[in-house]
Amino acid sequence: MNPIHQNRRALNATEIVTQLSQLNGNAPDGWKLIDGSIERTFRFTNFHETMAFVNAVAWIAHREDHHPDVAFGYNRCALRFNTHDVNGISVSDFHCAAAVNALQGD
Repeated sequence: MNPIHQNRRALNATEIVTQLSQLNGNAPDGWKLIDGSIERTFRFTNFHETMAFVNAVAWIAHREDHHPDVAFGYNRCALRFNTHDVNGISVSDFHCAAAVNALQGD
């Protein structure tokens, strides 16, 4: 297991805002805090691109042993990360979100 996922705790509001700012940079359509999770919707030109992205996210989730909620359709994929065992948002969520961003070149 990646050491970042060990001894994790729920981040406080200030830590979450700081992490979101670092994660998103200047991206206007980046990750958002919604109902106790960080969420982002990615857009694609067709179903094939969407499925390739979903499969890449599945590989990251498997490798990190940290799994998002995923909803997808023809040209979009929405991801939602939170850490169930700490009942909040942890560094694991931001670590995995950053890995997902790298798929898009963010």
